[in-house]
Amino acid sequence: MTRRSHIILGLCTLFISASVIAQGPGRGLRARPGEGRAPEFPPPTIVEYKPRSTLVVPAHPVPRAKFPVIDIHSHQPAPISAADFETVVRGMEQNNLRVLVNLSGGSGERLKQAVAAVAASKHKDRMVLFANVNWGGAGAPGWTERAAAQLEADIKAGARGLKVFKDLGLRTRKADGSRLTLDDPALGPVWDVPGRLGVPVLIHTAEPQEFFEPIDYTNERWLELALFRDRRYPEGQFPRFEELLAERDRMFKAHPRTKFIAAHFGYRANNLQKAGEMLETMPNVYLEVAAILAELGRQPKTAHDFFVKYQDRLLFGKDSYQPGEYPYYWRVFETSDEYFDYYRDYHAFWKLYGMALPDAVLKKLYYKNALTLVPGLPKDGWPQ
Repeated sequence: MTRRSHIILGLCTLFISASVIAQGPGRGLRARPGEGRAPEFPPPTIVEYKPRSTLVVPAHPVPRAKFPVIDIHSHQPAPISAADFETVVRGMEQNNLRVLVNLSGGSGERLKQAVAAVAASKHKDRMVLFANVNWGGAGAPGWTERAAAQLEADIKAGARGLKVFKDLGLRTRKADGSRLTLDDPALGPVWDVPGRLGVPVLIHTAEPQEFFEPIDYTNERWLELALFRDRRYPEGQFPRFEELLAERDRMFKAHPRTKFIAAHFGYRANNLQKAGEMLETMPNVYLEVAAILAELGRQPKTAHDFFVKYQDRLLFGKDSYQPGEYPYYWRVFETSDEYFDYYRDYHAFWKLYGMALPDAVLKKLYYKNALTLVPGLPKDGWPQ
């Protein structure tokens, strides 16, 4: 290259660099058409803008799951009345849900009554219960021994696992008034009880990542946070998202004999690389899909590959029991449909796409993995 060519190339590089700097960070080499122009008409608000899609693509709604399903994450009355149970079962039948795991079983006498109500019903094989622990007062003399003994009694009374609600880590206080962390040594013997007795712990830690972030117009959950005050976790009032997950993960690693099911995909569904790291480094941990469908449905190819790779570590769960919402899950998991709505627009402003999971993966997600983790589930009548 000649000296003249070098000079011309250098000048071009300087011109391009200056253009990029002048246009600001994150901008391309050319301004967008209409950049800075005000709309001719009054712009709609975020709740008013509902554009019709003109996209025409094949659609394959799935009203009923292809295989029977164990819903590992449900909340029902405990004890449940015969009339309520009948209503629940009707919704189960229309979706091909065979068993619900009721995570709100309580403890002590209430748990015993709840177990007895299911056993005495016409649908005794359609529901099992997980126990709950009252974490308040941890750190007081004798608390650990009492809590561990009560949990053991609850499991022997018929609870098929332990459910931990999100207050632990976020709001629960120790006897001395300090925040009770998930990896507090006072909880260690409690975590060990399910491992020793062969039942899992389904634990809800933190909330979606954006619930801990500033509520500005870059927050993709802005509308949800604007609608629901109790979903906001501002800095200075609550521990940070990564802080909570680090406490949880240390606890998982410290109790390798206990099987943990991280509710809501451990809030790593928006970062499947991190989710994979969890499963790779913590062989006692499983993930369930409750309330994170919008995350999976916007990355169908990556999610498909993740589910195939970790097919032995994933379980189906829904959380809020709304029978009309389950078909969205079936459609995402079972089809390759494109660009269809999520069922709650304040959760997601994007569309869903199908993951087209193989039958072998669907069976593990829907029921096989739950059968290996949760004792006392019906063993017969499942497709092989």
